[in-house]
Amino acid sequence: MTQRSSATSGAGNLRAWLGLLVVLGPVLLVSMDGSILFLAMPRVSQALNPSADQALWILDIYGFAVGSLLVAFGNIGDRYGRLRLLMIGVSFFGLASAAAAFAPTPELLVAARAVMGIAGATLLPSALAVLSELFTDPKRRAQAIGIFAAAFAAGFAIGPVLGGVLLERFWWGSVFLVNLPVIGLFLFFAPVLLREVRATRPGRIDAISVVTSAVGLLLAIYGIKHAAAEGLTLSAVASAVLGTAVLAWFGLRQRRLEHPLIDFSLFRDRTFTVAVITGLLPLAAWSAAAYLAGIYLQSVLDVPVLQAALLALPGAAVLTTTCVVTPMVVDRVGKRTALLVCHFSIAVGLLLLLPTTVTGGIGWYVASTAVAGIGYGISFAVVADTAVAAVPPERAGSAGAIAETSNEIGNALGIALLGSFAALLFRLQGPDLAPTLDETLQLPDLATAVVADAKSAFLTGLHIAAATASFLHLVLGLLALRWLPRGSAATTAAHESAAAR
Repeated sequence: MTQRSSATSGAGNLRAWLGLLVVLGPVLLVSMDGSILFLAMPRVSQALNPSADQALWILDIYGFAVGSLLVAFGNIGDRYGRLRLLMIGVSFFGLASAAAAFAPTPELLVAARAVMGIAGATLLPSALAVLSELFTDPKRRAQAIGIFAAAFAAGFAIGPVLGGVLLERFWWGSVFLVNLPVIGLFLFFAPVLLREVRATRPGRIDAISVVTSAVGLLLAIYGIKHAAAEGLTLSAVASAVLGTAVLAWFGLRQRRLEHPLIDFSLFRDRTFTVAVITGLLPLAAWSAAAYLAGIYLQSVLDVPVLQAALLALPGAAVLTTTCVVTPMVVDRVGKRTALLVCHFSIAVGLLLLLPTTVTGGIGWYVASTAVAGIGYGISFAVVADTAVAAVPPERAGSAGAIAETSNEIGNALGIALLGSFAALLFRLQGPDLAPTLDETLQLPDLATAVVADAKSAFLTGLHIAAATASFLHLVLGLLALRWLPRGSAATTAAHESAAAR
């Protein structure tokens, strides 16, 4: 009897770990596709010739779609089944990936990326819920969730590297087709290894909140992008103002709802506020720096794409390693110290981009990614736990959803805001022949002085964007120093909250 019970337990453990392996596939894809285009954009620009704002939309419509729908799909999965939603989402993610790979125009590529983002929003909350069902033992569940978080961080970090390796041998669409084998394996094994998960939540999903949050965000960002690419036109200003108004109305509506899509009252807690901003700002800085640095390496320094991918490896390794070891370190030093190191290391790392020039700066770039990678890894590892620990146990679900959403919105906002800022500076200081550096360099019969002027203008935009992000991290680090409890109080609170749950 004991042997049979032991064998059953062993089989259950094997099934759980195999299930984790299967779930990690979609998790890697969702995070990887937020960054895999960073080194591919020069090739995309050559093939499809997108305008400046179209190029930015290609990059960040994905993150906006994921971030704006993450909470809504979490609620939908609770009602109709997490595994069912996961299977549907993965299927659409695969179809949209194939459509993106063969998109003949910038507009169709933007549309395919939007569908990928919508499908991606179904994957993260559902994957985490299915994972929790697989591991009933709290200790092993914590290990599995740690691996889940590390895989998500690794996906963001290795996305540009994988993109560069693929582009060395294949055309730009290969960065999307690489998703299909992983999706095929998931659809084959998931029904065998995973079980359905449902949880009844009170109230119903407020469709108006879902629509207004997404529409308001997209209108506001469109206005900012359009203004950066083409100046303060009437349509740009109107879009930005209308989007801001819609978002304000969304916020007011959440305060009146019994079961809001986003519970803004949680932000009254300073620790929670710092945690959520820590989920947003580092991702914004990382995505903007990775995108602009990819253009710098390839279009300013003329570094081949494979070499540019290899240069990103040290930063990716530091980020992933930090994400894995941070939970163990936090148990000793506390979350307050970890968050301070997070923001100050990112601030210093971004400043290391400032000595780069139009003739050299590879060493400064590698040093920047390595130093800032420490902060990015800490951000991935502690944000969700810090946010959940700061609120009562009955509100942990809402806190976790907001923390996840801040990561995705931050990834998109970095390119949308800092990327648009850099584009605006290029337009104002460059040779005024085209809105972007890549478009300028593709023009025929350019004089050497014009090329140098264009590269210098782009580098100015990169420097100012990096300095701006560094300053914001310095400010947030000082706020964390003042607002967060001293010692290991935050860690203790996390353990007590976890025990209560």
